[in-house]
Amino acid sequence: MTTGDEDSRRAMDRSLTPDQLGLFEEEFAARPGNRLMQNAVTQTPVDDVALDRRVLTGIDHSVSHHLDAWRVTNQKQSGRCWMFAGLNLLRVGAARKLGVKDFEFSQNHLLWWDKFEKANHFLEAVIETSDREVDDRTVAHLLADPTSDGGQWNMFVALVAKHGLVPKSAMPETASSSATRAMNRDLKTLLRRGARELRGQAGEGAEAQRRTKREVLAAVHRLISIHLGTPPQRFLWQWEDTDGVFHRDGWLTPAQFAASYVQLPLEEYVCLVHDPRATSPVGRTFTVEYLGNVVDGPPVVYLNTPVELLKSLAMDAIVGGEPVWFGCDVEKMMRADAGVWDAALFDYPAVYDAPFAMDKADRLLHHETQMTHAMLFTGVDVLDGSPRRWRVENSWGEEKADKGFWTMNDSWFGEHVFEIAVRRSALPPELAAALDQPPIVLPLWDPMGALAD
Repeated sequence: MTTGDEDSRRAMDRSLTPDQLGLFEEEFAARPGNRLMQNAVTQTPVDDVALDRRVLTGIDHSVSHHLDAWRVTNQKQSGRCWMFAGLNLLRVGAARKLGVKDFEFSQNHLLWWDKFEKANHFLEAVIETSDREVDDRTVAHLLADPTSDGGQWNMFVALVAKHGLVPKSAMPETASSSATRAMNRDLKTLLRRGARELRGQAGEGAEAQRRTKREVLAAVHRLISIHLGTPPQRFLWQWEDTDGVFHRDGWLTPAQFAASYVQLPLEEYVCLVHDPRATSPVGRTFTVEYLGNVVDGPPVVYLNTPVELLKSLAMDAIVGGEPVWFGCDVEKMMRADAGVWDAALFDYPAVYDAPFAMDKADRLLHHETQMTHAMLFTGVDVLDGSPRRWRVENSWGEEKADKGFWTMNDSWFGEHVFEIAVRRSALPPELAAALDQPPIVLPLWDPMGALAD
């Protein structure tokens, strides 16, 4: 049993009292460094104050192996990084076959199909969960963002396999593909209204829900076609190579174009992640409930591996002549104007006189990190058989870094890179075999289900 004095003291500890506020103010004023930092940060962005210039000036941008001899792409005000990174990987072989230096597949074409497939995927999930309360955690998560721009490697592969590819000239960018906010706003409203109708029909039988779903999809089709244009069923493909020689392939479907110009066996690629949480055993496959875009397409499955293996496989692929798709938490320890990442680039503890350090597992557990962006490794600096730094093709245009190619110190890879896509044949035999096991199913809100934007 507690005494009255103990109860009173505990109540004081729970609330912010004048005495406590006075102590905090005294502690702040007693440290000269606090006033110095206050003067600096009230006049200057905190990242400029926290920047460790020794780290920044110590970053050498040269690498021993690099593959890029092309211009970077620009996703502009859209969250299509995962799609751009995938298409940037594929355009290397396509440009080589076409005999041109620069080539781009249509990102707008895949965006159209991703939006339509995601709408169908979302509505199916709504039908499946329509007997649950609207504040059920899974239902609430589905409704929070019915059609984000983000995606995963397996979702990219599913789109290419089902809908093919077209050159950028066959379906160029539109105002809405380059700035998706307004389109996504209206699409979310349309889909949430459809979810309300479908949930209201939960007791009326499957046929009633299917009719409603078809009506919603028809409206979705109109909306995205108004914003993005209409995907071509066939197009005339002809071009001039770098030697000035004219070529014509004639009329092609998107599937025929993909079959001719995708030079990588996408079906052989697997997704590896580094998830160091104690609840995520190494050597096990995982999937995330309701994560995906193409209904009945291959599920989003990844294999948990040590980060050193991710580094080794990415390095070997680049040295062997192939760029590597990867996903990361992009804004951590990033200097955009210089186009660099380093795990110790900013000294925030020195600015705030407070501890900031958490390991990767704790950052995942406490919602401090997740995959936010996908890019392409196009170079690596190798010393004594190990990577020192990485060259990265971003999809943020040519204005920053080395005309859009960024530099990542290897320290950053270990802390903030989460996944890569590599050929299954590159894996050690025991890990390749592990891909055949049934995946552990994580809930929809798990941080490893985050989509790269």
